[in-house]
Amino acid sequence: MRRGRSLAALAIGATVTLVAAGCAGAGSLTDGGGDAVTVAMVSNSQMEDAVKLSGQFEKQNPGIKLKFVTLSENEARAKITASVSTGGGEFDVVMISNYETPMWAKNGWLVNLTPYMDADPAYDASDFIPSLKDALSYQGSMYSAPFYGESSFLMYNKKMFADAGVSLPANPTWPQVGEAAAKLNRGNVSGICLRGKPGWGELLAPLNTVINAYGGRWYDENWNAQLTSPEVKAAVRFYVDTVRKYGEPGAASSGFQECGNLLSQGQTAMWYDATSAVSVLESPDTSTVAGDIGYLPAPSMAKGDNGWLYTWSLGIPTSSSKRDEAWKFIDWMTNRDYIEHVADTLGATHVPPGSRLSTYQLPAYQAISQSFAEPTLSSMTAANQLKPTLKPVPYTGIQFLSIPEFQDLGTRVSQQISAAIAGQISVDAALEQSQKYAETVGETYQNER
Repeated sequence: MRRGRSLAALAIGATVTLVAAGCAGAGSLTDGGGDAVTVAMVSNSQMEDAVKLSGQFEKQNPGIKLKFVTLSENEARAKITASVSTGGGEFDVVMISNYETPMWAKNGWLVNLTPYMDADPAYDASDFIPSLKDALSYQGSMYSAPFYGESSFLMYNKKMFADAGVSLPANPTWPQVGEAAAKLNRGNVSGICLRGKPGWGELLAPLNTVINAYGGRWYDENWNAQLTSPEVKAAVRFYVDTVRKYGEPGAASSGFQECGNLLSQGQTAMWYDATSAVSVLESPDTSTVAGDIGYLPAPSMAKGDNGWLYTWSLGIPTSSSKRDEAWKFIDWMTNRDYIEHVADTLGATHVPPGSRLSTYQLPAYQAISQSFAEPTLSSMTAANQLKPTLKPVPYTGIQFLSIPEFQDLGTRVSQQISAAIAGQISVDAALEQSQKYAETVGETYQNER
């Protein structure tokens, strides 16, 4: 429970900041009044689609009105964490991820959804991609339901590779990727795009998988920080050197959106990032290279199967007084009928990917996903957040550490690495400072032993 109180304190501070800023980005898109089921969601495109289609839910459930509160990703995390951890009760459904779900379930902040799922055979929880189902479970029960999921892979412009006479093996290593980036880095086209924007969910998402590949880890079994180990140094030096030499301009401020824009517009030859990027890359409406992108597994080194695992999911806070009504909405938004409805109504490119196995059997989705469906499923199936590293560790999580302190620790470390990418400090200096941050957190766990 000390961990729960610690996280609640952090969240309260974050919420004070949001209130002072006026909660920019928040909005009630459907206001059903005081008796409505209040849903807090991230304002990503697939979630906005759900809001547009929510009239169907209200028609099917005439006694339930919905009220949506949508926020940007960082704001949503802070606001939802503050509310749920303190028992605020203003939200009946919250959008969270596999980072929060197991910790919050352990703290008693979330309703066990397995009894609801089991009561409705048509819901078919066994259809969820197994790695996601496990990631959203605590002691054998699911505490949130996946809306969409993702892993990570290497995306590359097949025409650029062919024109330059460059190729990569089916399972490339990071040095092989670096060599290809050097050959393809020409004029206004960068050899590769890698995130450099600070943030535990930005730069550290891909970088942590590179650290894992090189055999690195954040802590040993006894919570001794390892960020200055030879393996971590080698991984971070490779990442920083590669993006500085062959990466996109302004790499220290580039994130998912910026890299996606560059690859989709033919301005970079490769990009290592989330499998969900296919919705941008393969749509002729947003991409000039649709149909000309190849997909390879997350590069390996000492360790293979390095794709990350992430999902936006829906849970019910134990503080909600409308649990049954909240579940009906979660059921609607995460079942296979919703996915089919999106495909029929908005088109297959709007389908939320990576949550259910049955999604990849839909004829409409199969028609657009031939090049990326198998790489996506293979990467998600292989991802194991219970064993993310080559050597034993006391934490779980692949591109994050499943501890409450990681929101702050990861952000601080990412700022150091981003500064190294910007050329402001050396990699060694960045890791030495990061080691100090990690040691402070590690000591709190050592003191509990």
